[in-house]
Amino acid sequence: MVGIMLKFLGTLSLVALLQFVPNIVQAQEKPGPDEKPSHSIAKVIAAKVMTNYPDGQFYPERLLSRAELAAIMVKAFQLDKRQAVTKENVKVTDVPPSNPAFNDVQIVLKTEIMKGYRGNLFFPNQRVTRAEALAIFAQAYGVFQFPDETVNEILAPYPDAASIPAWARKAIATVASEGFVNTDTQGKLSPLQPMTRGDMAYVLSKYLQRQQPQPETPEVPGGNNSPGTSR
Repeated sequence: MVGIMLKFLGTLSLVALLQFVPNIVQAQEKPGPDEKPSHSIAKVIAAKVMTNYPDGQFYPERLLSRAELAAIMVKAFQLDKRQAVTKENVKVTDVPPSNPAFNDVQIVLKTEIMKGYRGNLFFPNQRVTRAEALAIFAQAYGVFQFPDETVNEILAPYPDAASIPAWARKAIATVASEGFVNTDTQGKLSPLQPMTRGDMAYVLSKYLQRQQPQPETPEVPGGNNSPGTSR
């Protein structure tokens, strides 16, 4: 009788252990606090400003095209609600109405968030550099009109600041000052390198975080509750 009881208790212990196994595995699979790329990707997907591919994968290492960037800017900044979209369509020979990117391309061109090339071309499949993507993001966000001295100050900590194209310096200084830009392990901006989907997810996640209300900020009685930032 005692042997039967011990065997029964052993079976119960095994069953209890098996019940905990899925939880243990799940805990091991949870991303750690340092896995920022996964956090950024989850955030932009939840906000519906970027999406996975049809196979359910995000592919953060893939390079961003101009058409993809146009679609992202429209969603992130709700460009389709701006007054400029009521203008007449812009003639773009390489993005006809039959192209899935047509509406987004028209919106970014009308709002002047992105520009076309000579010959009424947009080059929708062309990859964008980090400098181009950050400058376009800053254009939608609102470029801070910093004096050159301030721009140089903001960009000085980055080892490769000298490689930032002159036309992008003020825009990238805007993004950097807001804490939206990511760097490599050496702290470099890599402005001439291609922009990846993972890079853009990081920028957008930081932007989305900034848009969230900050309840811990106390209101000053009788003060201006919405000072804003001049851009």
